Amino acid sequence: MREVEKEDDFADALRLDEKVCVLFYASWCPFCRSFLPIFDKEAQMNVRGKFLRVRMDDEANPIWGKYDIEVVPTVILFKAEKIWRRLDGVLGAGLREEQLRSVLS
Repeated sequence: MREVEKEDDFADALRLDEKVCVLFYASWCPFCRSFLPIFDKEAQMNVRGKFLRVRMDDEANPIWGKYDIEVVPTVILFKAEKIWRRLDGVLGAGLREEQLRSVLS
């Protein structure tokens, strides 16, 4: 699994693989910190695509706006560099393992 912060690195990662599951998160977010091990475990178990983490600590990061990230953690599945499925975090609640598995199936 790879982790990126910059828009160019992110675009390169999407170009490298047909299917990419991306976790957008912030290190300061308690819901993200509790979801990271869940995402990492799923990434290790899943062989059908690549997994990528994008740290969004800087709210001026252009990726926030480009992909309409309003709440972290958010998971977006890309297929051929386009959004295929999306799982937005819930403000004050984050994401659960069941939700991630559902969007991946």
